[in-house]
Amino acid sequence: MKKRIGVLTSGGDTPGMNACIRSVVMAADAVGFSVMGITKGYAGLIDGRIDRIKTEDVDGIVEKGGTVLKTARCEEFKTEEGQKKALQVIKAFDISGLVVVGGDGSFAGARVLSHLGVPTIGIPGTIDNDLAYTDFTIGFDTAVNGVISEMSRIRDTMVSHERVGVIEVMGNKCGDIALYAGITGGAEHIIIPEVEFDIDYICEKIVASRIKGKMTSLVLIAEGAGKGEAVANYMRAKAKLDAKAIVLGYIQRGGTPSMADRLRATRMGVRAVELLNNKVGNRVVGLRDNQILDEDIDEALSKELIFKQDLYDEFKIMTENV
Repeated sequence: MKKRIGVLTSGGDTPGMNACIRSVVMAADAVGFSVMGITKGYAGLIDGRIDRIKTEDVDGIVEKGGTVLKTARCEEFKTEEGQKKALQVIKAFDISGLVVVGGDGSFAGARVLSHLGVPTIGIPGTIDNDLAYTDFTIGFDTAVNGVISEMSRIRDTMVSHERVGVIEVMGNKCGDIALYAGITGGAEHIIIPEVEFDIDYICEKIVASRIKGKMTSLVLIAEGAGKGEAVANYMRAKAKLDAKAIVLGYIQRGGTPSMADRLRATRMGVRAVELLNNKVGNRVVGLRDNQILDEDIDEALSKELIFKQDLYDEFKIMTENV
């Protein structure tokens, strides 16, 4: 009987997850493995919601956003009883290894399974780009491109009304979406959790710009740094600026994955299968200096995020006189 490996997606959905699932299935088939798809993440693993995925089942999913395996958060899996249930299901389905696509919470679950004796490989799927061991996570590039596209539309309306647009984007502890989109989308100001900000200073800069004839500004704020509505309200009350808050929300998660995300997902999926084929577990796959790497999951999760100070400094240079 062919060896079986399982694949699940967990946590928030992200563009590129389907490309990753496809890669795992195709790479597994090439080395003689069959793949069992686990529906709704760890919750589906506990409930035994598992079916075989064949190569023909993943035809055409590479360009689709979201995840065909669905996803969910699972409090039960955090308990010892839930973990025992998951282990029983894995044994019942003769699954010899597992690929987990998700963020740090999903990786914590992968680590648990590895320590329980199930060879498990984590693949970083989160738009927040908040895993320290890898330069980029799957979905981040698509999310940033989506924000840039929305910024262009919002700017059109702000220019028409000579308003200030305060755009709230995702990013709790990591402000990379706001940082990268702010630089490449031409924002005048960014507010991110890694840097203390002075709202009065931002207001003064915008007022000065308006005096000089620049009547419109875009401010990007990561959700972990504050609420867009609160910033817009302050600008209206304290600086008499006509500011409007726009929360982009879930549109950052959906949509067709970019070339970069499809490529990263595909390469990471292949590496994950290679590791399992070599009977290696307790690893996470990532990208550093455009090279695919794998690292011990315990070491990867222990690393702290390093703020991209150089990018932030370059943004400040670009916006010094706007």
